[in-house]
Amino acid sequence: MEAQATAAVKEALAALYHHPDDATRTAADRWLQQFQHTLDAWQVADSLLHDESSNMETQIFCSQTLRSKVQRDFEELPSEAFRPLQDSLYALLKKFSKGPQKVRTQICIAMAALAVHVPVEDWGGGGIVNWLSDEMNSQQDFIPSFLELLTVLPQECSSHKIAARPERRRQFENDLRSSAEVALSLLTACLGIDQLKEQVLEGFASWLRFCHGFYKNKVQVPVTSELIHFTVSRESNGITEQLPLIQVLIPYVMGLKEQLKDSSKDEEDVKAIARLLADMGDSYVELIAAGSDDAMQIVNALLEVTSHSEFDISSMTFNFWHHLMRNLTDRGSYASYGSEVSINTERNRRLQLFRQPFEILVSLVSFRVEYPELYHTFSEEDQRDFRHSRYAVSDVLLDATDVLGGDPTLKILFTKLIQACGNGQNQKWQPVEAALFCIQAIAKSVSVEENEILPQVMSLLPSFPHQEQLLQTAHCFEFYTVTGIQVSLLVMSYDDDWSSNVLETAVCSLIGAFSKWIEAAPSELLILPPLVDILNKGMSTSEETAAAASVAFKYICEDCRRKFSGSLDGLFQIYQIALSGVGGYKVSSEDSLHLVEALSNVKLPQVVADAVNRYWPTLKSIFDQRAWDTRTMESLCRSCKFAVRTCGRFMGFTIGAMLEEIQTLYQQHNQACFLYLSSEVIKIFGSDPACANYLASLIQALFGHTIQLLRTIQDFTARPDIADDCFLLASRCIRYCPDLFVPTEMFPRLVDCAMAGITIQHREACKSILSFLSDVFDLAKSSEGEKYRELINTVILQRGAVLTRIMVASLTGALPSSRLEEVSYVLVSLSRSFGGNMLSWARECITLIPPQALTDSERSRFLNIISDASSGSSLGSITDRFAEISEVCRRNKTVQDIVQGLGKIRTQLSALLGVFHGSHGWIDYFIGF
Repeated sequence: MEAQATAAVKEALAALYHHPDDATRTAADRWLQQFQHTLDAWQVADSLLHDESSNMETQIFCSQTLRSKVQRDFEELPSEAFRPLQDSLYALLKKFSKGPQKVRTQICIAMAALAVHVPVEDWGGGGIVNWLSDEMNSQQDFIPSFLELLTVLPQECSSHKIAARPERRRQFENDLRSSAEVALSLLTACLGIDQLKEQVLEGFASWLRFCHGFYKNKVQVPVTSELIHFTVSRESNGITEQLPLIQVLIPYVMGLKEQLKDSSKDEEDVKAIARLLADMGDSYVELIAAGSDDAMQIVNALLEVTSHSEFDISSMTFNFWHHLMRNLTDRGSYASYGSEVSINTERNRRLQLFRQPFEILVSLVSFRVEYPELYHTFSEEDQRDFRHSRYAVSDVLLDATDVLGGDPTLKILFTKLIQACGNGQNQKWQPVEAALFCIQAIAKSVSVEENEILPQVMSLLPSFPHQEQLLQTAHCFEFYTVTGIQVSLLVMSYDDDWSSNVLETAVCSLIGAFSKWIEAAPSELLILPPLVDILNKGMSTSEETAAAASVAFKYICEDCRRKFSGSLDGLFQIYQIALSGVGGYKVSSEDSLHLVEALSNVKLPQVVADAVNRYWPTLKSIFDQRAWDTRTMESLCRSCKFAVRTCGRFMGFTIGAMLEEIQTLYQQHNQACFLYLSSEVIKIFGSDPACANYLASLIQALFGHTIQLLRTIQDFTARPDIADDCFLLASRCIRYCPDLFVPTEMFPRLVDCAMAGITIQHREACKSILSFLSDVFDLAKSSEGEKYRELINTVILQRGAVLTRIMVASLTGALPSSRLEEVSYVLVSLSRSFGGNMLSWARECITLIPPQALTDSERSRFLNIISDASSGSSLGSITDRFAEISEVCRRNKTVQDIVQGLGKIRTQLSALLGVFHGSHGWIDYFIGF
């Protein structure tokens, strides 16, 4: 049998690597992956690795297979198999000591995984590190292999690929920590071997990270960086204790600075040096903030890194500047100075000392946000990276405002804007847009009393050309004077419509960012009218510009509401144009929401209600004529939501007409936005007795139709938005109008519907369902819900055993681990509401989990968790304990094969419940339940 399997593996590998037909190679790959999950894979992989005739392809595959089996499937082996497996791996470790590297690494990981699985006594009492020490002393020819194993041990300690139980994993970590001194001594002894120095440094880095919680970089950094981190770690007893080492490290790192400018240096070497300088600055920021001469040399070195042309290198220093700002401005940094006078004196001294470096920093980073010439040809990923780099620069500029002040920082950036405008010689648009972006980024830090720079900025904005001029490539220049500064009208060269849109978007965004300053500006400046004109034109330019203009309108109306209160009809007309698509606006349905919010921010409920009532025929017409258009309906429902939220009971007859409309349209078009709007109505009017009749009718109609739509888990998967908003609405009913919902025949039907959809993989829909169930249990337990308790108990007791099985299935793999908190809360709520019954349901359910997944002690522990939950233990501790049980089951291959595999045959829910119940006939009963 083994010989046949071995021959089949060799044949499949030959086909995978050498057959000319793609289909054959794909089939071979699929067969080999399936083979790795079989019991035969243990013996075949081991045998082929020991076989001297095996080629490298076979060795790589078999080493990967053996590593994977040790990590994931160790429990398949009988307990007496450990010693032969250890001996075999040790022999292979020596065999491949000189390579191939890929094979040796897999063997090392396999040995490390084996060490995680078995207790320390199985390695001779001293654990694997002490065993390694003995072997390195007696078998020095194989030190490269032993060194690699020593390096991967702490790395594999936290590997989630190893299917070890939580207690065993914690014990291994403790054993490894107790052996750290031995490991570091072994590495120190190997430092003298020149050809192994890099490998030794990697070992040091691995153990230092493990011992002191260092962050693991994607790219391995020199051990110097790890030593820098160590000097400031908690375990090193603080900077004072480590000053002798720090005084050695800083000159060494500073000595590398000149290599940043060495053009002969490899890019990766330059990055490593820059990262080392950044690590040093970030680690010793407290020392640097004191402002000594040596500290200022480090600051100047970090400014050189920030000035590097490559953004990936420059941005390495951004964390340092943030932490330096925090240290300079946080009063806690000066606590040792005692008196308030001394603290203020020292704080002012430092802020003055670091003023110039931060001014230079603003100048250095502001140009980083300029759009590249060929940005519009970038891939989506590259465009996303560039946008993220702009956000990072924004954060640096805000840090600078905390040191310099918002107004002085604005002056620096305004100088950049004037320079970008140039002298009228066909200027490029990118520097102008970059300056506007940077000014917008610091808007919240600029005082509303600022009266020198912002009036000039706002006066410049109308002079920026709009789309008609932007499509041309050259124009005549006119000059005018703004508060004594002569600048040219900004008519620049543009390559295409995209370039012009970017600049206009920046203008609109800047207007919104300074809405609070616009509100505080003296009325005689007449700033607002021309800016509103810009926004109005922006909504006709492009979708991107229209989006920025819509957001700006929202902020302008929110902060300048007193100036808009007499222009409500005008705002309604703007919104009507945006929603109807008539009039040239290019506002998407999503962005039209901002225009609605602009209207709602005029905090005059009676005035807004009057306008809503007046425009209701128009809104109803859009409802009726475009009910088929999901995006239009979503935007319209959002507008109605804000109207409901703003106006409340001032809406009068309109609220009844609105509810009648959405009730009818939902049953015709199945759009989730109608449920979302209804949730807001329930929140505002649910407790109003005068609204009870039409709210009760609304609830019955919406839930009745939804239950028809969501009968199976496939229905939930196909309509996650409806599931999400339906159970959000149900939770609102539980909280705001239980009288209209719980006593009705719709309540048990919706509980059944929720149970059918619990295992939906859509995050928000799943959370809404689980929240609804938790709200039901919490209501039954609360004093306010006492009158509903018997009703709820009757409904849940009939379904408790089934519901418990679904929840346990969700805990053990039917739902992603990211749902653990919500699943735990439902189990806790169920336990607290139905203590004894819940324990009985759980006991029956837990016996159906396969024995290879949970030991008897783990089953008892699970029942103890349920018992403790019912007696009032804290949710946090219960969730942590559930997490361990969940992890055990999720790491068990048998359980996951059951959970995932059977889901392919039937629905995931049906299959999973069938496993725990053992009868597909019962599944059919549940689905029709």
